[in-house]
Amino acid sequence: MSPPLMLYRLGNTLHRLGVPLVPKCITWTNRLLFACMIPSSAVLGRRVTLGYWALGIVIHKDAVLGDDCWIMQNVTIGRKSGEQGVPKLGRNVAVGAGAVILGNIELGDHCVVGANSVVNRSFPACSVIAGVPAKLIRELPAGQTQSHYRER
Repeated sequence: MSPPLMLYRLGNTLHRLGVPLVPKCITWTNRLLFACMIPSSAVLGRRVTLGYWALGIVIHKDAVLGDDCWIMQNVTIGRKSGEQGVPKLGRNVAVGAGAVILGNIELGDHCVVGANSVVNRSFPACSVIAGVPAKLIRELPAGQTQSHYRER
């Protein structure tokens, strides 16, 4: 587990326990030391991987990432201007470097988001999406998820 993720886990535990100031200090320590913004109030599932020590990753304070997600460097997961909702990523979602995921949307389990894509609408499970704005490229066959590609 990378140091930014360890700091996030500590801050998130304290946040859930209702400790008022320390989680915010941990969030800003992450910001200053590792050039990432991962608020302690965000929900990151188990075994989430943040590429290159989370360099340049920005996650909204209310975002939800499922278990086993794989987020590469310079990814933004946040709110659209003028909207209240934030993204929710399912389990086992891979997000390529430089991708932007914005708005009150959901990405289903086992989705793959191409590098430098801009995702501004929801996609079902097992979707491979890419482009600006992101479009469905293809659907993954049952049993063939992004972890299959990660092992190659």
